[in-house]
Amino acid sequence: MINQSLKNLVVDRILPRVQTPAQYVGGEWNSVVKDHRGLRGKLCLAFPDAYSIGMSCHAMQVLYDIMNRRDGWVCERAFAPLEDMERLLRENRLPLWSLETFTPLARFDVLGFTLQYDLCYTNVLTMLDLGGVPLEAERRTLDQPLVVAGGPCASNPEPMARFFDLFVVGDGEESLPEVCELWVKLKRSGRDRESLLAETAARLPYVYAPRFYRPEYGGDGRATTPRPLRDELPALIAPAVVEDLDAFAPPAAPVVPFVECVHDRIAVEIMRGCPGRCRFCQSTTIKRPLRFRSIENVVQAAMEQYRNTGYNEISLLSLSSSDYPDFDVLVGRLHEIFRPLHVGVSLPSLRVTEQLRVVGEVLNTDRHSSLTLAPEVARDEMRRRIGKPIANEDLMAGCRRAFERGFSRVKLYFMCGLPGERERDLDGIVEMSESISRLGKEVRGRPVEIVASVSNFIPKPQTPFQWNAMRRREYFRWAHEYLRRRKRLRSVRLRCHEVEASLLEGVLCRGDRRAGEAVELAWRRGARFDAWTEKLKHELWRQALDDAGIDVERTLHAPYAADAQLPWDHVGIRQGRAYLERERQLAADRQAAGY
Repeated sequence: MINQSLKNLVVDRILPRVQTPAQYVGGEWNSVVKDHRGLRGKLCLAFPDAYSIGMSCHAMQVLYDIMNRRDGWVCERAFAPLEDMERLLRENRLPLWSLETFTPLARFDVLGFTLQYDLCYTNVLTMLDLGGVPLEAERRTLDQPLVVAGGPCASNPEPMARFFDLFVVGDGEESLPEVCELWVKLKRSGRDRESLLAETAARLPYVYAPRFYRPEYGGDGRATTPRPLRDELPALIAPAVVEDLDAFAPPAAPVVPFVECVHDRIAVEIMRGCPGRCRFCQSTTIKRPLRFRSIENVVQAAMEQYRNTGYNEISLLSLSSSDYPDFDVLVGRLHEIFRPLHVGVSLPSLRVTEQLRVVGEVLNTDRHSSLTLAPEVARDEMRRRIGKPIANEDLMAGCRRAFERGFSRVKLYFMCGLPGERERDLDGIVEMSESISRLGKEVRGRPVEIVASVSNFIPKPQTPFQWNAMRRREYFRWAHEYLRRRKRLRSVRLRCHEVEASLLEGVLCRGDRRAGEAVELAWRRGARFDAWTEKLKHELWRQALDDAGIDVERTLHAPYAADAQLPWDHVGIRQGRAYLERERQLAADRQAAGY
């Protein structure tokens, strides 16, 4: 049942005055509208970034489909409004609404945020405030929504702990419905909100309720591991794990956006987890164990989505697509079925191993002429140190086959600032990029474009490098300039990630509960869409961090002792902290030995 009065106000007064109004009206193909009367519960999935980015998030589409197929439930969507829309909503005293029925966010039973990126934190506060939901969790009453968060940023929930009732750690397909069902059931008991939150956290091992955990601090002022205040709550939150991907079919009819998005395509997750042991990669640790979707189910899902969307590209999602068993058989089947329909297959995540040599046989340029690879580093010593076992000969062989099959562009992803990095490691980035460019000219007879994207290494929580310090801004600026001076070929383009954004991301992902005050200060002073380079206000954030008493030097640039209790140690991973400790020591031993 659509809130027609609010919709009329928005259409008449607001939409003619904002950028891309179609992102605010709903009604897209395959969106789900249910009458709220008689339902057991109402969930709104909230994505703290623009519609064009949020609608490209596969997790949003999966959870939307799962919850709307559930009897007695409706799931709707909301995204962060752009600044022109936010201003008009405040001027007209209108609430932020769900796209499906124009229901204000405060009227849902559960408001679920997916936290994919730390620099979206201020947008969470915008959505809560505009939605009529108190920012601080402890100020909410039982009549207001349960505000939960999941996603990669739940690996260290402390910086946003003051704003969320619960964090759901791990896979969401089973855990989110369980949280929703339990919450609406407990609400019928008539007890107070705090006791219901405590029972939810006690009954569901993957749920973290920050208000019942006390942050602790060492003698040096650094935060240690929060401890539960109630006996029934666990000291360690265990991640939810979907053991069988085939038990959860991909959405057969995903919502088709009205406006152009970052990714407009059929998306099928073929594998979850990664067989690699890259010591810098958070996804490698938080996505384990390794699980595969069957070829039959992948093909069926792709065909259903094609029939229900009309998209002309299939993207096979995973952390390392070429590690899928019988990968060539899968891609061959998809080409056999979809090439006559003029539907291409894209592979956004290819591992640089011997498998890449044969991937060239199934690659095609039906939709794209660009190959994307992530060597991360270019020299063998550093590869052994970071745990990424790749070989240059495999990379070059794979690129040769791609060039032979018509590819004319290669995107390479590297990092700088890794522990023990030397000038020759930076030299290798330029040398590898230019060697691939020369190979492309040799094969094709004309230059090919190489785009080398260089990100700044951040020692993320739940990785073997979490004990390490992050390099300072001066180092990153020097490294970027060094790379630019070393580059010779015009066919190679270097893109270095913005240093200040990386440093802020490091503060937020490695911070403790005190960082929440800085987030709120920055938001109140105008921080919005900080993940967008053109919108990040560096000085505003520096002042907010200073006013909140955040010791950036200690948070970012001081390493932890191997036996230190870390601010995020109460959040578990499948392999356990002992695995991270072993991998940390292996990396340190290799660095000490010079390889």
